[in-house]
Amino acid sequence: MTHKNNQPKPDDRSDNIEKLQQMVQDTIANMEAAEETAQFSSNDAKGQIEEKNERRKEAIEGMKAEIADEKEDQQQM
Repeated sequence: MTHKNNQPKPDDRSDNIEKLQQMVQDTIANMEAAEETAQFSSNDAKGQIEEKNERRKEAIEGMKAEIADEKEDQQQM
């Protein structure tokens, strides 16, 4: 039995801002698609879509805060 040296990968945060920005764009696209779907949905489904979009809005705010933190960290380097 051979044991491999299991070391963690180095912390490469160089593209975090780009990844976070893409996540924000994807989440906005999902919100827009959900709103279109809601037009043809029952009242129960509309309520669920609205609730999910509210959670998405909160997630976007968190991602934007992370982007700001990443930009600040990069400026300090």
